[in-house]
Amino acid sequence: MRKTFLTLSFFFFSFLLFGQDKVAITEQDYKNDQVEMADQFRADGKIYVLTGIILIILAGTITYLVSIDRKVGRLEKQLGNKGT
Repeated sequence: MRKTFLTLSFFFFSFLLFGQDKVAITEQDYKNDQVEMADQFRADGKIYVLTGIILIILAGTITYLVSIDRKVGRLEKQLGNKGT
């Protein structure tokens, strides 16, 4: 059963690699210094909304990690006191 699973997963992932199209890289790609999407966002004033959303997500993630760290610290202290 395990051998069958490994064989099928190998074929599945190898077919995913063939699904990617190859695009030729030209000299113009190296000289491209404009990001059209960012320029359009800046022109419409939406770049500030995007930046705000990214900062909110980052702040939420950091807050969540700090709260989890505090809870784990409390649990470690409780288990440490009961073990002695």
